[in-house]
Amino acid sequence: MESQELEGQKKKLVIIGGGVAGSLLAKTLQFLAEVTLIDPKEYFEIPWASLRSMVEPSFAARSVINHKDYLTNGRIITSTAVNITETEVLTADGHSIAYDYLVVATGHSYAVPKTRTERLNQFKAENQKIFSAHSILIVGGGPTGVELAGEIAVDFPGKNITLVHKGSRLLEFIGQKAAKRTMNWLKSKRVEVKLEQKVDLGSDSDEIKMYKTSAGETIRADCHFLCTGIPLCSAWLKETMLKNNLDSQGRLRVDESLKVKGRKNIFAIGDITDVPEIKQGFLAHKHALLAAKNLKILMMGGRESKMATYKASSAIAIVSLGRTEAVAQFPFTTIIGCIPGMIKSKDLFVGKTRKQLGLEPDVVHD
Repeated sequence: MESQELEGQKKKLVIIGGGVAGSLLAKTLQFLAEVTLIDPKEYFEIPWASLRSMVEPSFAARSVINHKDYLTNGRIITSTAVNITETEVLTADGHSIAYDYLVVATGHSYAVPKTRTERLNQFKAENQKIFSAHSILIVGGGPTGVELAGEIAVDFPGKNITLVHKGSRLLEFIGQKAAKRTMNWLKSKRVEVKLEQKVDLGSDSDEIKMYKTSAGETIRADCHFLCTGIPLCSAWLKETMLKNNLDSQGRLRVDESLKVKGRKNIFAIGDITDVPEIKQGFLAHKHALLAAKNLKILMMGGRESKMATYKASSAIAIVSLGRTEAVAQFPFTTIIGCIPGMIKSKDLFVGKTRKQLGLEPDVVHD
């Protein structure tokens, strides 16, 4: 009888977005609240493992996880949110989901399939594309482009790889020393890097894959991969009651407790926030755990003064360079080689992330 009363007292928590932050928050609070997770796909994908999955498709079996595998005591709505009211979230497929507390964790707008099986098949197709190509063009010299070039150069050393970046240096989000060391590493793997150029991806023909750059150069490649910036998934919020809470870059303004500013029962976590720090997975995990702590306090009737506060992290970044090496930037030093590679590159934190979701790190049950 007592457990039934406690069940009836559970607050309704709606989480929009099943990415790095949203999935961990849903898993953490699923037995403390009536959790509903809204996500356009049926699975959570560890995003920093996707490039390894392109050269080794079997790797994706551990990094693409159905929401139902870790969210065993919650409701999953496979749709997109289209509006928010003071009491409900409305979805594209017609659901109206009531909430006591709401968390927006929509991150970036990735165009991926709906089901896990489709996503795994997509990795197999991309792997075949790489395997069949003699020459490969990568557009974008941020972490995604650099890591993809590294994965292909190490696993397929016979490929001719060209990386084109519009900026004056690679990895502009971190320091110049890390960027220079990365450039030297890529050159040592026979990756041709062209800086301060753009590529016209519509300039190739079906028969001969020739791409023209803004500098007038011509690049021959059997296939290409676009690794430029992905927009935030926040455009839909401009039509909701949170439109005035967005900054000029489309990020939700949050206070030190990660509540949306001016809102008592709405939080935002992960890349969608305006927290002034590099947007990275381990920081999204920190957001989720802090928000979980604060939501628990509020749901149990605690005072807001008891809530934890979030402090933006200093610039720490690790960019993988193939399977055994990486470049790491810490506040006072930059390291490249096998030592930072031991931290990230071997398993890409996949086992650790699975454990955080309550799953076995290595075993996958389909």
